[in-house]
Amino acid sequence: MNTYTAINLIKRPNGSLGPDLFEVVEKSVPTLAEGEFLVRQTHMSLDPAMIGWMSPDTESYVPPVELGTVMRSSGLGEVVSSKHPDFAEGDRVMGMFGWQEMAVSNGQGVNKVDASLPAEMLLSVFALPGLTATQGLFNIGKPQAGETLVVSGAAGSVGSIVGQLGKADGLKVIGVVGSDEKADWIVNELDFDAAVNYKTDDLGAKLDTLAPNGIDVYFENTGGPIQHHVFKRMNAHGRIVVCGMIADYTASEPSPGPNWMNIIRKRLLIQGFTMPDHLHKAPQLLEKLTPYVQQGKIKYRSHTLEGLESAMTGLNLFFTGANEGKLIVKL
Repeated sequence: MNTYTAINLIKRPNGSLGPDLFEVVEKSVPTLAEGEFLVRQTHMSLDPAMIGWMSPDTESYVPPVELGTVMRSSGLGEVVSSKHPDFAEGDRVMGMFGWQEMAVSNGQGVNKVDASLPAEMLLSVFALPGLTATQGLFNIGKPQAGETLVVSGAAGSVGSIVGQLGKADGLKVIGVVGSDEKADWIVNELDFDAAVNYKTDDLGAKLDTLAPNGIDVYFENTGGPIQHHVFKRMNAHGRIVVCGMIADYTASEPSPGPNWMNIIRKRLLIQGFTMPDHLHKAPQLLEKLTPYVQQGKIKYRSHTLEGLESAMTGLNLFFTGANEGKLIVKL
């Protein structure tokens, strides 16, 4: 095979996301230099953070994807050719390979993974979702047994792991979701204590019922009106972990946040974080996470799309809520 298919970003999003933002191109398979290897990608991860990477915001935690270049994403693949001493043909690897069938790497940011584990488990648990959940909950949220944890986007790839980790450590866990099906899944399959459907429930009244003694830790994945209801019910010395704000990612004007008075009154800790700051700690984070997985305390589900080009419409599933688990593209 002398060529492979890639997808470039050619326009910035302005509201909806669709194929008009991208261009499908054919590229020639490159000749490797010393210290490089070639990966044939088998699975790509679709993550909410990618929506931010497509924006023109130069003050974000990573530079935006340049127009006319391959769309950024992480993925899983197999080394098919190598001139690198640490990577051999046949190695299974995970890294930031982008929206393309093949990628050349010098090994930076690429990790070998267990070839016996299913691709869905690797991308749903041991890749960014699991690392993000572990870093945010334990190193920022600092939960204590007996406390109450509220997770927004609780059926998502990160939120579902956060809730299960909290439950395993003796917290009361309440998940906020967007459908009755997702509410049923997190309560009956993932063992959350309760769920709130923000589309149909009275958020304030439901939280008053489910968390009569207030909220100690809030893991924020979505933004929108949910944050106001939780913020009002935080306990003194509560911790708010701000991981995502998908409700505002493509909004022309972000929604107003809560008033800071409650931060003073309740002595709240509020911290935003992004994983690029913490990827150097991946071995320690995986060491923390892996025992929970081995003990059967972390379940997951994935939503797999078929074919590289399905990525161009797949990102919209984050806005409609139609994704059922970790979004993965199978090439």
